[in-house]
Order: sequence, then C-alpha cells, then structure tokens
Amino acid sequence: MNWFTKFLSSSIGQKVVMSLTGIFLMLFLVVHLIGNLQLLKDDGGEAFNTYAWFMTHNPLIKTVSYSLYAFILLHAWQGISLALKNRKARGNVRYAVTYERSSERTSRSMAWLGVIIFVFLILHLWQFWLKMKLGVLPPVEVAAYDHPVANLYLPVAEAYSNLFYVIFYVICMVVVGLHLWHGFWSAFQTLGLNHRRYTPVIRAVGMVYSVGMAVGFSVIPVLMYLNR
Repeated sequence: MNWFTKFLSSSIGQKVVMSLTGIFLMLFLVVHLIGNLQLLKDDGGEAFNTYAWFMTHNPLIKTVSYSLYAFILLHAWQGISLALKNRKARGNVRYAVTYERSSERTSRSMAWLGVIIFVFLILHLWQFWLKMKLGVLPPVEVAAYDHPVANLYLPVAEAYSNLFYVIFYVICMVVVGLHLWHGFWSAFQTLGLNHRRYTPVIRAVGMVYSVGMAVGFSVIPVLMYLNR
C-alpha cells in the first residue's frame, strides 16, 4: 500500500475527499437550480424541455454527469465511513449532553442529514431521470431543435400539482440547506482555509449560499402548485 492509498484510507484523507466532492456537488447545485428555474417560464415547459434535452445529450455535459454520479456515491460512502469510524472511536461511552463536544453532535447530524438527502436523491432520480432514460416520456416539439424531445416537464408538473409532494420536497430542501450550511465552511476548513480574518466571510457566504439553494429550489414547486 503506497502513501497515497494510505492517505485516502486515513480519516484526514477521507475528509479531504469529502470536502472536494462536496465542493463539486455544491457547484453542480447552482447549475441545477438555474436549469430548474426554467420551469417557472409560462411557455408550457418548452424552455425546461430544451434545457433537459441539452443536459442529457451534450457529450461534455454527459461526461460531467457521470462524474457527478460517481462523486455523489463517493461523498455518501466517505460520509458513512467517517461516521462509523467516529462512532467506533467513541466506543460504548455515552457522553452526557452537557459534556459532549459540539463537533461530535454536528458530525452525527450531518451523517443523518446526508442519509435523508441520499434517499431523496434516489427517489428523485427514479421519478424523473429514469423515466427520461427509459424513453417512456411522450415526445414534444420545441423551437430549439428540429426533432421531438422527451417531455420531462410533464411528470414534473404532475408531481408539483400534488400538495403532499410539494410539502415533502420543501422539507427535503430544508434538510439540504442545513447540510450545506455546515458542509460549506467545513469543506474549506478541512482544506486548510481557516483563518480568523476570512473564516467569518466563508461562514457568511456559506449561510447565504445554503439559504439561497434551499429557498431557490423550494419556491419552484410552491409557485407551480399555486399557479396550476
């Protein structure tokens, strides 16, 4: 086992991998939100269907997407692995609440939030992405292409017309926001970008980012439900 393998298998190495994959996923969320905002255009879903076709058929985007799936799995696996290591390190000792370190409570909270988010992603991909990949969505004409494209807007609009699904989605986005809030500054801290001058700035940017992502994704199904 060489030094690089040892580093990746160590707690520090796993935290670095968690940080780098987390930053990549945070950047993806910005792009994903911009694409999802096309759902709010009053054009019968044309802008969103055009965006969806481009994202699923452009060779470069497809390559990045496959990397994204790998990073999601790696991020989840590293998170679970770290949580199990931390639990094993504590052994069977049960700390009193008043003496338990906040970092330990945060670590456990992040692990549980991550599990909820991972389950949501599986359901989300199964409900929308898989339908497009299986070719079961009806075709629709869009101005940007001279051929029909899959009407991904249809199942999205149907889902967002269900009040219970909208509530479920918003709750999940709150969980995502909480996960991002800690994960943002924690990622930079793990990579060594921790200083009394710019750490408060990183925390502030992380707060704005996490709240912005949670609100941005949540407002889409809410508005679609209200305007149905």
